[in-house]
Amino acid sequence: MEKIRLSKEELAWILYDVGNSAFILLTATVIPIYFETLAGAAGLTKVQYLAYWGYASSAATLLVAACGPALGFASDQNGRKRPMFAASVLAGAAGCAALAVPENWLVFLLIFAEARICYNISLIFYDSMLVDVTRPERFDMVSSHGYAWGYLGSCIPFAASLALILFLEAAMSVAFFLNAGWWAAFSWPLLKRYRQTHVFREERKPLGAGFTGLYRLIREIAGQRKIALYLLSFFFFIDGVYTIIEMATAYGSALGLETSGLLFALLATQLVAFPCALFFSLLSRRFSTSFLLKACILAYMGISVYAVGLDSQQKFWILAILVGMFQGAIQALARSYFARVIPPERAGEYFGIYDICGKGASFLGTMLVGFVAQLTGEPGAGVGILSVLFAAGFILFLYAERDVRQIV
Repeated sequence: MEKIRLSKEELAWILYDVGNSAFILLTATVIPIYFETLAGAAGLTKVQYLAYWGYASSAATLLVAACGPALGFASDQNGRKRPMFAASVLAGAAGCAALAVPENWLVFLLIFAEARICYNISLIFYDSMLVDVTRPERFDMVSSHGYAWGYLGSCIPFAASLALILFLEAAMSVAFFLNAGWWAAFSWPLLKRYRQTHVFREERKPLGAGFTGLYRLIREIAGQRKIALYLLSFFFFIDGVYTIIEMATAYGSALGLETSGLLFALLATQLVAFPCALFFSLLSRRFSTSFLLKACILAYMGISVYAVGLDSQQKFWILAILVGMFQGAIQALARSYFARVIPPERAGEYFGIYDICGKGASFLGTMLVGFVAQLTGEPGAGVGILSVLFAAGFILFLYAERDVRQIV
């Protein structure tokens, strides 16, 4: 088999996944547990804590959805992508560090939302950079390596944070600063090496035209059946994926599972995800991207059904390992699939729409989990709905595949 060698540009792009994954792992593990402590001290119930966490994540996603295409359009203009990416990274890392300050649950939640918004915005620029740093035939491989090394690399600051939290007093503040520094440091190689080779030139003001042009872009995509159907499919299945990532620790905590066990189980998810993402990268050289994506969606459908009956630490560990097997693959393949079917010179604008459909934090899934949990008083009641999201995504993908089979 041909040896895989990464260019300096590809490696720099992959390293940003190593950096930002530290924050997202903290978001999926330590931050919701710490927020539960602040919320509990203020008298909030378990159900209220889970619901407010879901609402904050959904609000962050909606705000990014409102400005994503505008920012994406602005970044497609010559030379703008790198400075806009830098601004979002620095603002996000600063927000992560600032989480060390508040003791009030609402202030903490607002700062978290700011950091999460900046993280999501940075991903619009980062994902669209894929078309500039590598060739289309290497999209699957480079995208998979990004997620794989991101999972492995994020374990280093997470393990250090976990050691601090378990053995030292007032360690949460140090953990937030540590992860913020890691995020910023691993963005530097990409900021240094990235060159914007695909440029879209149009005589209109970038930000204003981006906001007013959202309807125009949606109409344009609606006229491209292959892209429209894929985005609808992606909206459902990736929403389910990110809901599981976003709410796993909060869900386990609400069920009363032991905190340290939850954290170590989710660390295991990252470790399992590393080799599995690389394995799917190899599979992509023998099987089509669409075939592998369908397999991942079906696997997640089964995982979401299994999670309904989760009631013990042992079952949570099984869930964590199952998620790790497919988590990196489905995200990497979804990203590279989309990069193939869009015009590369407008990657920023199109990835702005891609982000609306579920990148980063989920909207529909987290909102449904929070709403159903409050409505029924049972945290597990909302999990079953995620299987419906995956089923809808799978069916829509079957229709989308008819139009893109010749492309991917």
